[in-house]
Amino acid sequence: MVVPQPLAHLSLPTWAGEFDLRAFRWTSGDLYLLFARGDIGDGRGVLTRLHSGCLTGDALGSLRCDCGPQLRLAMRRLAAEGRGLLLYVPGHEGRGIGLVDKLRAYMLQDQGQDTVEANRRLGLPVDGRDYQEAAQVLAGVGVRSVRLLSNNPHKASALAREGIVVEELVPIQTAPHLRNLGYVETKRHQLGHRRPGGEPLAGGDGLDGDGLGGDGQAVDATTLLGHVRPRPDRPYVVLKYAQTLDGRIATGSGDAKWISGPSERRISHALRAACDAVAVGAGTVLADDPLLTVRMVPGASPIRVVLDSTLRLPTGANVFGADAGTIVLTTGRSAAARRAELTGLGVTVAVVGDGPDGVDLADGLARLRRLGVRSLLVEGGARVITSMLRGRLADRVVVAVAPLLLGKGTEAVGDLGASAVTDGLRLANRTVHQAGDDLLIAGDLGGPQPAAPRAEA
Repeated sequence: MVVPQPLAHLSLPTWAGEFDLRAFRWTSGDLYLLFARGDIGDGRGVLTRLHSGCLTGDALGSLRCDCGPQLRLAMRRLAAEGRGLLLYVPGHEGRGIGLVDKLRAYMLQDQGQDTVEANRRLGLPVDGRDYQEAAQVLAGVGVRSVRLLSNNPHKASALAREGIVVEELVPIQTAPHLRNLGYVETKRHQLGHRRPGGEPLAGGDGLDGDGLGGDGQAVDATTLLGHVRPRPDRPYVVLKYAQTLDGRIATGSGDAKWISGPSERRISHALRAACDAVAVGAGTVLADDPLLTVRMVPGASPIRVVLDSTLRLPTGANVFGADAGTIVLTTGRSAAARRAELTGLGVTVAVVGDGPDGVDLADGLARLRRLGVRSLLVEGGARVITSMLRGRLADRVVVAVAPLLLGKGTEAVGDLGASAVTDGLRLANRTVHQAGDDLLIAGDLGGPQPAAPRAEA
């Protein structure tokens, strides 16, 4: 076998650290980018990721697939190990059908077909990738055996047929998003991938864990979201909060860290990874200065939404950082100069209806839907949660209950106007899960839709 000389060979600094990069043009004309971390030595047991190029997912952050989160997770793992290879193959875009045909397949998926059906409808192969040249690239740089970062056993078999020994298939699971859940499930059930979205929650099962970081085990928490029903007027809204046994979300002094344990918080991060956006009120930002990103599981961070009727938040707040996009819902009572300042920071500022108490939630949700937000996780605080419940603006509620009593403190839910027990909001389609020491209860909200209240923010 003649190994082509690299077209380029350089050191490439990346967000995950410095990689040695070589670019090869193989006999077919396809381009192969080989990123090396450390010295592969005798070429045995090399942690290796063979990544199919995905412009939409890797570069543009598309949520229709799990390619971007998988690529970032692979780079982190290679950097952490200190010895490994990432072979990036642009010619494998769309499982080998190319960018334009992948976009055409997306159009059919929007009509209800899955990724396999769409390819067949277009007369294209379900998987048209050939791994012969990829194996030759690896062999040409001295690789003899690999620990393959992949959920796809067929990729391991293909490399083995070309002479690369696969010692181990190392899972590279990422928390699924509602936008790619069908795709992820199709890969599992029809293409034989090993749980690309991680282990799902099961009713009554405990989830052990100690709050692992972004390279920890993925969690598929989408079952907590229930049957997601797209709405034309507003996003599908899920209220999520953690409370004590006596219904408190903070102590009397305002301390709320941490009511729930690390296992439950991992699930909360997986819920963020599953939704388009996560929302809080300005009071929560002022009290806790949260990042509202996904860190405890590998997955995509949602758009952050803040309700701030007068734009009183400081520009240094974490929610305005570059870790994720941010939308601020404000009112006409905010200063135009302040709106311009935030816009200059890359924050989307949307002016919605106002009232004497703050942002009009119904108008704010409608604006979010027009901005393309289809699923929204609302994490608080208490006033926002109460206003959402009073206005019947939530589709589902997920409550984590910690085995803790605080006595005096901040109530999770305020007055809902119930004068009798029968006036209370009852959850339907309930599920119960254990997460470490905590209990997760989820259910759908139903009933009449009264006029939306104003939520102070």
